[in-house]
Amino acid sequence: QVQLAESGGGLVQAGGSLRLSCTASGTIAEIYTMTWYRQAPEKQRELVATVTSDDTTTYADSVKGRFTISRDNVKNTMYLQMNSLKPEDTAVYYCKMNIRRIFPFGIYDYWGQGTQVTVSS
Repeated sequence: QVQLAESGGGLVQAGGSLRLSCTASGTIAEIYTMTWYRQAPEKQRELVATVTSDDTTTYADSVKGRFTISRDNVKNTMYLQMNSLKPEDTAVYYCKMNIRRIFPFGIYDYWGQGTQVTVSS
């Protein structure tokens, strides 16, 4: 079995910073693309940032210049450093990893349980 565990959410004032982490555990052969999503109340889930296996990163326009995604392949972990936070960043943040498993063999998407980020004005 493979599980993703998220941490780092919380309450912060506007202009503050938070760092989210997402760690994968289980029978993992390789992790390809890692992605952060978020879902605000009564809104659809949206892609925030992606990092590929060759460290290519992409960001939603709304977070460019403020958020930084990174990964540590030794620890099977990815991070989202969020700076200059705004009230509109308030959402549940989810991580997703595209993982090749040893057994059963195959490539699958796995999701974290979500972590709440609340930015007060």
